[in-house]
Amino acid sequence: MTVQELPGAAAYRPTPPPAWKPLTDPAPLLPDPEPYRVLGTEAVADVDPELLLRLHAELVRGRRYNAQATALTKQGRLAVYPSSTGQEACEIAAALVLEERDWLFPSYRDTLAAVARGLDPVEALTLLRGDRHTGYDPREHRIAPLCTPLATQLPHAVGLAHAARLKGDDVVALAMVGDGGTSEGDFHEALNFAAVWRAPVVFLVQNNGFAISVPLAKQTAAPSLAHKAVGYGMPGRLVDGNDAAAVHQVLSEAVERARSGGGPTLVEAVTYRMDAHTNADDATRYRGDSEVEAWRDHDPVQLMERELTARGLLDDEGAEAVRAAAERMAAALRERMNADPVLDPMDLFTHVYAEQTAQLREQAARLREELAAENDQHGTHDGGAAR
Repeated sequence: MTVQELPGAAAYRPTPPPAWKPLTDPAPLLPDPEPYRVLGTEAVADVDPELLLRLHAELVRGRRYNAQATALTKQGRLAVYPSSTGQEACEIAAALVLEERDWLFPSYRDTLAAVARGLDPVEALTLLRGDRHTGYDPREHRIAPLCTPLATQLPHAVGLAHAARLKGDDVVALAMVGDGGTSEGDFHEALNFAAVWRAPVVFLVQNNGFAISVPLAKQTAAPSLAHKAVGYGMPGRLVDGNDAAAVHQVLSEAVERARSGGGPTLVEAVTYRMDAHTNADDATRYRGDSEVEAWRDHDPVQLMERELTARGLLDDEGAEAVRAAAERMAAALRERMNADPVLDPMDLFTHVYAEQTAQLREQAARLREELAAENDQHGTHDGGAAR
């Protein structure tokens, strides 16, 4: 006997709507025609001054972190670094809107968001130095591993959020992705599942203008990336990604909506990547200096400092104290990153599976023999650890 043949089964069989009839009224889901702003508008009067000061301090620290990490690549201490200079408002706001129990799902460019959420600045760079698969315990910090493949973290975020809801856990997942990631199939699959399941997840798209060298206009013909939300049955929000207060407000509303059972939201933050894609990229081949300079006038740090100064919340002494704290962070980061790590090649097999497969055991035994032979050749007896 099948499920459909059980007594009373027909009463529970859902009746599909006509194919032409929309499940949801699209009008309330559409984003505003222009990016939402707070700084420099009347809306800023409703923002807690303490929040503005904290956003400013984190922006300054984030800018210094990006500069220091970029310098470390030139010194050979990092293999690569994808800077988020110019996008700090998105990074900081994403970290600050989450509760401790929530989860952050970052992309490879979102090291700053992880640090702002409380992750050790050195641990955030461990992957980019090539030391480990990821330099921290995701479960401890509620931060998924920094994701190098484009958009693959988005379905993971939906799965975690859906599972948390089924368990009755009051958890929201915030997943970050760039405009390039919206061209991947994982992006569309994640949004569709999230909307159908009404999963408590927020998608933050940092539209920084380029997918490496490909401008947005060559990726999509949509009015905005936020408009893509309507096709999946969730709200789309368009926000000025360089306005930290605006991004914080929009994300806060989306997180609260998700937590209260309202389902997912897609937020597009319009920002700009001031630096090259990574230190291995030559951005002058696909964009001009005049374009970059035009965006410097809309710098997220300067926008916040102008607002705070105009409102009498920040003076020269306060600004210098914030910069000094950022310099101390950078100095500590330099000192710790200049120390050679102690690594054991056998760790390659430690965190792949809870119980090693036969193939992994075979590979580990082979490496152990090679290391032992190398140690015998050089007269060392350190058990295989590379120092």
